[in-house]
Amino acid sequence: MNLEEYFARTGYKGSLEKQDLETLTDIFQHHIRAVPFENLSIHCGEKITLELEHVYNKIVRRRRGGWCMENNQLLGWVLKCLGYDASFLGAYVFNPHQNAYATIMTHLLVKVVIDGKAYIVDGGFGVSYQMWQPMELVSGKDQPQAPGVFRFTEKNAIWYLEKMRRKQYIPNQNFSNSDLLEKKECRKVYMFNLEPRTVEEFHFQCTYLQTSPDSLFTKKSICTLQTTDGFRALIGCTLTETTYNYKENMDLVEFITLEDEEVEKTLKEKFNITLDRKLVPINIKGFYTI
Repeated sequence: MNLEEYFARTGYKGSLEKQDLETLTDIFQHHIRAVPFENLSIHCGEKITLELEHVYNKIVRRRRGGWCMENNQLLGWVLKCLGYDASFLGAYVFNPHQNAYATIMTHLLVKVVIDGKAYIVDGGFGVSYQMWQPMELVSGKDQPQAPGVFRFTEKNAIWYLEKMRRKQYIPNQNFSNSDLLEKKECRKVYMFNLEPRTVEEFHFQCTYLQTSPDSLFTKKSICTLQTTDGFRALIGCTLTETTYNYKENMDLVEFITLEDEEVEKTLKEKFNITLDRKLVPINIKGFYTI
């Protein structure tokens, strides 16, 4: 495992001399535009494990993606190697269909402190809730980014992340009421506290999320990647390509339904992913929004 190989994977060629916010942002953006958020292993007969060397080999050498416990663990390792003051936190994801936060801590994220200021760096959420820049850990401050306006609020030492989106234009009206579309303009994302966590604390969750029939990740095959002007997502056999702010305060959301034989080609062309095993796409409706 070495940093040069990781940066060759993400395409980052900038300076590594300074541990400042500008460098952190550049490294982070290269990661989210090169490494997909995906759970495809579950749907092609592979097991997801959290040993760092396994995560490194999967993402860097096999050029795959991963979910938060893989993406953010690798990103945290990179930042620590570079000398950043980085640590892991654990979050409880909001479920809009139950209108409640999860009772299990399933989301791993990274906290970075620069010149006394704390930032949240989360490269493992995907779709339209993927932040594009490190977020300053301050309560009640709107932090506009390309995907929309993010905001933290803090109450009784619990931090909450929410996101306000733009209006959406959907050319294919067959998808205008799709459950893949986020209906609310303001959406809760997750909650967390500032207690430092270790990757070992997520081993149970890693097993649960890829085996439980109640898990979102067993109900849907997901692959999403941020682009320079939006993101693309393959959920089951539905390909979505979103362009942020293509008109004033309006995002363009385009849907295509793929045939089974088109899935493998689309993964290669749109996400730069080649799987070792046959993927069985799945999308049980009512469990995911973009």
